[in-house]
Amino acid sequence: MNSKQEHILEVFQFRHACKHFNAAKAVSEKDFSVILEAARLSPSSFGFEPWRFLVVQSAELKEKLFPVAWGARNSFNGASHFVILLARKKADTVYSSDYVSYIMKDIQKLPQNIAEQKKQAFEEFQKHDFALLESDRAVFDWACKQTYIAMANMMTTAALLKIDSCPIEGFNRAAVEKILLEEGILDAGHFGVSAMVSFGYRAVEPHPKTRQPLTSVVQWV
Repeated sequence: MNSKQEHILEVFQFRHACKHFNAAKAVSEKDFSVILEAARLSPSSFGFEPWRFLVVQSAELKEKLFPVAWGARNSFNGASHFVILLARKKADTVYSSDYVSYIMKDIQKLPQNIAEQKKQAFEEFQKHDFALLESDRAVFDWACKQTYIAMANMMTTAALLKIDSCPIEGFNRAAVEKILLEEGILDAGHFGVSAMVSFGYRAVEPHPKTRQPLTSVVQWV
């Protein structure tokens, strides 16, 4: 392998789900802005960006989330930055929504005829290819999948910067959403909580990675 290939694998060896953060060491504003930009530039299905990233800075809010986000407790006790990833709900992600039209017109700047063709393709995708419109949960889960692409890119970017991270699913979604709603942070008609991720610097060295061999997870056909 050449040096670039080796560096890529070293970054993935460095990255781990950090459980013990050094509370005395903070990620710089410049580095964290790069991590957020990696999220913003991430790909999404049809390019519709069905996400929002909540950067939680309030100690009071973290205290309220602590009892219902058990997977985040170590992060609350030392991570420099904490992000809640929101996914858009059916009101925004159905093919006929105002949000989809906004993305095509104002962000992607598609000509009207091209936007109409894309809308028709998206309708076919949602109704038949993936059967997403069978339930509100199905289309919300589809949007959540997109946020995981962004989260993975954030964590890889952090690792490139020698910053640690921890992806988090250990929380009671309904309870977290209730707190965010009460705090006036969450628009529950349009967003739901998908996942969480924290960033900072390790306090202890992690255990060696354990992974199945490539031959067990790759099939050439």
